[in-house]
Amino acid sequence: MRRTLFIGLFALLSPGFAQAQRQPYRVVFDLTSRDTLEQKAVLRWLREVGTSSPEAQMEVVMYGKGFELVMPERSAYIADVKEAMKNPNVTFKVCAIALRNNNIAQSQLLAGVQTVPDGIYELV
Repeated sequence: MRRTLFIGLFALLSPGFAQAQRQPYRVVFDLTSRDTLEQKAVLRWLREVGTSSPEAQMEVVMYGKGFELVMPERSAYIADVKEAMKNPNVTFKVCAIALRNNNIAQSQLLAGVQTVPDGIYELV
């Protein structure tokens, strides 16, 4: 009887245990604007997600004019970007097409920022 009760209890609790396992948390933010309020929001989201889920993998993909966030001579938040980049779970990626269309060299970006061939493809 005791064994049957144990097996029944184990069977009932097993699905709950499996559901309690944490899934990997990965989030991608896209930034297409040079609007400083939007840039500030993305940086805030990185901080908030990083605080609530330190293991979260976060990526910021910039295309359009969003790349200005990671340009030291144009960004209003370069210190915040540098701070975010200290987190090994945060990456900043810029669309190579957007750079080419705006005559921007990769060397004009903050060190550590990656480029991807196509920003939209990176999101998908």
